Amino acid sequence: MRFRIALAQINPIVGDFKGNTEKIIASIEKARAHSADLIAFPEMALCGYPPEDLVFNRAFTAENTRCLKIIARASKNISAVIGLTHRLKNDIYNAAAFIHNKKIINIYHKIFLPNYGVFDEKRYFKPGEHIPVFHINDTSIGINICEDIWHVGGPAHQQANKGRAGLIINISASPYHEQKLTQRQMLLSYFARNNKTYAAYINMTGGQDELVFDGGSMLVSPKGALIARAGEFKEDLIFADINPLTQNACGNADEGITEFNLKANKIKRSKANVKCPINKKLPLLEEIYSALVLGTKDYLHKNGFSKAVLGLSGGIDSALVAAIAVDALGRENVAAVTMPSMYSSTGTKNDSEQIAHNMEIQLLKIPIDDIFKSYLYQLRDHFIGQPENIAEENLQARIRGTLLMALSNKFGWMVLGTGNKSELSVGYCTLYGDMASGFAVIKDIPKIMVYQLAKYFNQKSGKEIIPKSVFKRPPSAELRPNQKDDDSLPPYNTLDPILQKYIEGNQSIPELIKSGFKSQMVKRITRLVDTSEYKRRQAPAGIKITRRAFGKDRRMPITNKFI
Repeated sequence: MRFRIALAQINPIVGDFKGNTEKIIASIEKARAHSADLIAFPEMALCGYPPEDLVFNRAFTAENTRCLKIIARASKNISAVIGLTHRLKNDIYNAAAFIHNKKIINIYHKIFLPNYGVFDEKRYFKPGEHIPVFHINDTSIGINICEDIWHVGGPAHQQANKGRAGLIINISASPYHEQKLTQRQMLLSYFARNNKTYAAYINMTGGQDELVFDGGSMLVSPKGALIARAGEFKEDLIFADINPLTQNACGNADEGITEFNLKANKIKRSKANVKCPINKKLPLLEEIYSALVLGTKDYLHKNGFSKAVLGLSGGIDSALVAAIAVDALGRENVAAVTMPSMYSSTGTKNDSEQIAHNMEIQLLKIPIDDIFKSYLYQLRDHFIGQPENIAEENLQARIRGTLLMALSNKFGWMVLGTGNKSELSVGYCTLYGDMASGFAVIKDIPKIMVYQLAKYFNQKSGKEIIPKSVFKRPPSAELRPNQKDDDSLPPYNTLDPILQKYIEGNQSIPELIKSGFKSQMVKRITRLVDTSEYKRRQAPAGIKITRRAFGKDRRMPITNKFI
C-alpha cells in the first residue's frame, strides 16, 4: 500500500512557541490537504535549536509540553513527528513526539548526544533508553534524532533490523558548514542501503546566532538512491509516495524495541502519485553566499532589526558585506558610511562612492581628520617625545567604530562588521575599532575566499557592481602613509593555507613545517594566532561557514604559554 510522507523543513525561532506552533500547524494542514499519511518536522522544531540554557527554565520546558498538546489537537487523520524539549521530573531530554490522529502516542528521547564542535548536548540532556517502532497497518516506522542514525548498532539500526521498520525517520538540526550536504547524503544513502530501508532525513533551515541551518532534507530508497530533496537555505515542504513493505515485513519485534500498533488514518487519498522533487545541490560559492545571506537576514530580523549600517572603505571586505546586506535586507534597508582620513587614497574614496552608487544604497560621508586631530591634541602631553606607532593607527579605527555605533544608537540600525577570518586569526584588527559591530558577517571567511565571493556576486548580478579596481588594489587598512597588509603579514595566498591547517586542521608546528612552510613563518603566524585569543573572545557573533569556526567550535584559553 502506498504511504505518503511529507518532509516539513521549517525555520523556527528559539523560544517563539506561538510562532513555531502556528508554523507547524499550518504545515500539518497543508500535508493533510495533500493526502499525506505522515508529516515530520526538524529536531526541536517546537522550541527552536539550540535553546542552550533556556532548557534549565522549567517554564520553558513546560511551554514545550503545552504547545505539543495544541499541535496534537490539530492533527486529525494524520501522523506527525515533532521535535521538542521534554522534561520528566528533573531530567531533560532532546525529544521527538509521535502524534497519531490527535493523540500523543509516544515521546522518543535522543540516545546519542553530540558533544563536539558547536554541540554541547551532554550539558543539557539525559540520553534516552527506549527505542520505538510504530506500526500503522502494514507500515512500520522508526523515529530517531540526528546523531542517533550515524552510530552503527544505534537506535536507527535496531529499528530497521530488530524492529523491521521499513521507514526510518531521522529529524535533525544540523548546522551548516561548507559541503556538508554532500556528506549527509552519502551517510544517509549508506545507512539505507546497508539496512534495506527507506530513510527520511528532515533538517532545519534558518539562522540562529552564529549558526546557519541549510535544510536539504531528503528521502532515500532502500538501495540508497535519492528519491526527494528539499531546497537549501529556505523553508520547504516536499512529499513522496513510498511502499515500505517492499523491504521489511511487519511482525513481532525483537527484545529492546517498544512497539506501537496503530490503525491507519482515515485520510482522503488522491489517486495520482505525487512528483518527488529533487532540488539541485548548489555550487560551492553559491552555497556559501546563500549561507551568509540567510544568516545575516535571520540574525537581524529575529532580533528585531530591519536596517543595517556598515563602514564602506572602498576595500574588498566591506564591498562584500554590503553586497550580502543588500541581498539579505533589501537595498533600501542598508546604509553605508565612508569615513576618510588623511591616509585614505583617492582610489578607495572613489570606489566607496562607486560601490554605493552601483548597489543603490544610502551613503553617508563623515571625514575623521578633525576628530583624529582633536584626540591627538588631548593626548599631546602624554605622547610627547614618543614616535608614532600603532596607537595612532588604532585611534582612527576606534573613531570609525564610535561613529558607526552612534548611528546605530540614533537610528536603531544594526552595525555589520567587515573583518574576515584571516585578520581575526592573527589579530590584524582593532578592539573597539573595526571590531565594533553587532554582527560580524564574514568573520569565518578567509581573505582568499572573500575575493572569490565578491567575484561570484558580480557574476550573479550580471554586471560589475564591485569595480575591478577593488580587486586589483593591494589590501590596506590605510591607517598610515602607504600602508599595505603585507607590510605586517605574509601574502594571503601563503597566510590562508597556514591558518587553515593550523586552525581547522589542528596541525602542529612540526607538521606545518614538514608540509613545506618555512619554519620562521610558521612560528610567527601560529604565535600571532595564539596571542590574539583575547581579541576573538570579545568579537561579535558571526556566521559559521568553515568546519572549525572561532567561538563554539574552537575554544582556547586566553592565558596560555603552550607552544
